[in-house]
Amino acid sequence: MIDRILIADDEFLVREMLEETVRRTDIEVVTAGSGEEAIEILQKEEFQMAFVDLKMGKLTGMDVLRNCRENCPRMLFVIMTAYGTLETAIEAMKLGAFDFVIKPFSPDQMDIVIEKGKLWLQLNERDQYFQKEISNPAGYKVKAIGDSPSIQEINRLARRVAPTDATVLITGESGTGKELIASEIFRLSDPGSSKPYIRMNCAAVPENLLESELFGHEKGAFTGASERRIGRFELADGGTLLLDEIGEITPAMQSKLLRVLQESEFERVGGSKTIKVNVRVIATTNRDLKEEVKNGNFREDLFYRLNVFPVSLPPLRDRIDDSVKIARYFLAHQEKKLGRTLKFDKSGENAILNYSWPGNIRELENVIERIAILEDGPIIDAKAFPPDILNLDREKTSAFEDDQNLFDMKAIEKLAIKKALHRSKGNKTKAAELLGFNVRTLRNKLNEYKAEGSLDEELTELIFSES
Repeated sequence: MIDRILIADDEFLVREMLEETVRRTDIEVVTAGSGEEAIEILQKEEFQMAFVDLKMGKLTGMDVLRNCRENCPRMLFVIMTAYGTLETAIEAMKLGAFDFVIKPFSPDQMDIVIEKGKLWLQLNERDQYFQKEISNPAGYKVKAIGDSPSIQEINRLARRVAPTDATVLITGESGTGKELIASEIFRLSDPGSSKPYIRMNCAAVPENLLESELFGHEKGAFTGASERRIGRFELADGGTLLLDEIGEITPAMQSKLLRVLQESEFERVGGSKTIKVNVRVIATTNRDLKEEVKNGNFREDLFYRLNVFPVSLPPLRDRIDDSVKIARYFLAHQEKKLGRTLKFDKSGENAILNYSWPGNIRELENVIERIAILEDGPIIDAKAFPPDILNLDREKTSAFEDDQNLFDMKAIEKLAIKKALHRSKGNKTKAAELLGFNVRTLRNKLNEYKAEGSLDEELTELIFSES
């Protein structure tokens, strides 16, 4: 979810236009007139996305991006410039920029970038159950939390394939940590190098824009193509390209992707010049691609091109004994973030062990974060867990383990809102702070419950009891 966006540009009229464009989407906007002001704001406030001009006087957009990479690693950063070059775009992507746009651009183009950002955050929420530790002066050793044989095998495979240029296909259910394993393989491939690591979520890009995102386009290639755009393959030249959720691309795009993997060359959309690249591809998917091939939804030749080195991540239910250790890691992270002492007692740990976690580690992380916010501690017992989890044990859920939609996030969200309103004695602003929302988001959710007739008596009373 994107609730707040920072816009940094030294031209007042540009800031005004961009601010007005964003405000149409009910997103809170903060503006800065210089790189110095942008960095100062970022040190004090949190944002999910930032649009920053490349040239702003003493401190450039790149300076802000470097600072952002260190201090705001999860924020999506978009560089804006009227002086776009391939070298600048590559440098921005190496530093972790989410996108690179050429000015002037229309409100519709900005809306597209924001929508892409929303989808990226939704589909690529980082699974923090991996710890990175220094093993020797040569570089990193990847270590996933857990003692199960399957996780130890994942560690071994990552270490073995990383130094090669083999194409890797990482499979597993949603929330198992595929994208994070991919980034660890890249880090292990050449620790400390400046080679580009470019990521693209295939499910987050509209079908009609996917070819342009992958291969770029020339000026005038289609309506709205006011400038040449460099694609992800070109940006990743000499490094690694992560194609997240590769199973979502259409058959037409599959054939074009196959050609790049076979020939290491392509043409930009609307262009005739053949561009040669040297790119290592890591792909992820939550689909069974073998089954997709049988059903005619995925090209067999592309599957074999991608499946050179397969890595399969197990669902959490298949290594349930690791769940408590992972939960402790998330709770320790929340302790540091909230400045409070928190610890599971035996009943809390049993609640974790007795649930199958169909949403996998992402679901576990979300639940632990909510509990940490809403419970005073220091002891977290079973009563702190949502009813959905306490009422479902492994035997009751075993028949439904493949159904990713069984975990009712909306019910848990409503419970969290109810607890936050209890704690704040009905004060919506304070409740929103506890939940990590802005107050507008909280009101929208309450209005949504009211419209669908799902406000129970207790929640209705809380809404009208603000003190």
